[in-house]
Amino acid sequence: MSPVLRPLVGLPADTHENGGFLYHSIGDKYVRAVAEVAQCVPVMIPALADAVDLDHLLDHVDGIVMTGAVSNVHPPRYGEAATADHEPYDFHRDDLTLNLIRRCLARGIPLFCICRGFQELNVALGGTLETELQRGPGRLDHRAPKGQPVEVRYGPAHPVRVAPGGWLHRLLETDEVLVNSIHRQGIRELAPALVVEATAPDGIIEAVTVRDARGFVCATQWHPEYRASENPVSLKLFDAFGEAVRAHLMRRAGGWR
Repeated sequence: MSPVLRPLVGLPADTHENGGFLYHSIGDKYVRAVAEVAQCVPVMIPALADAVDLDHLLDHVDGIVMTGAVSNVHPPRYGEAATADHEPYDFHRDDLTLNLIRRCLARGIPLFCICRGFQELNVALGGTLETELQRGPGRLDHRAPKGQPVEVRYGPAHPVRVAPGGWLHRLLETDEVLVNSIHRQGIRELAPALVVEATAPDGIIEAVTVRDARGFVCATQWHPEYRASENPVSLKLFDAFGEAVRAHLMRRAGGWR
């Protein structure tokens, strides 16, 4: 049996302050999905846009996972005024991720964007976001129920309709899947380069790909990383990402590392 390639996958860090110090961190469920399902080695990318040479970094990784987060993209990044409804923010992450996304797309590096990462992809390519989705007429409440155990908050919340004939439809081989829902923001104006792959019953965009992308690009508003090894849809998504990452390594290295 051939050895399993274990390429490096970068994940950008969130930042938070505690006791006067700034900390960089990533949720366990993301690194676990990369390691256990995609079969890659997760590596944290600190949110130090002024100190990290992204081109040098991207010379050595073969995939990027843009994670979800408590924070939201700062509204001036997509041409809107900041309000209390848009909070909280993580300016350090914004400085890193929007540029990182554009460079990954330019290089054809496999890119898997989740929740905040899904929204970052839209903003990085010229789209806008809407906050407090539940206030809109006919909208579902996409927020997780408060005060419930994790398995309830991240449990199935609503179906999404998979666009017929699209990339996601070909991968999942189904017209509809049940997903979790842990967000209060979503896409308002879709970036011109993005293709809608799935929508919620109220019309909120739940998955996109990039038109004419040079490599693997998939973004979901839901959280496939949660217990990814136990969910058939998540398994297919992270398996496809892992295969794309290994293929990128082979093209880049010209053989085994």
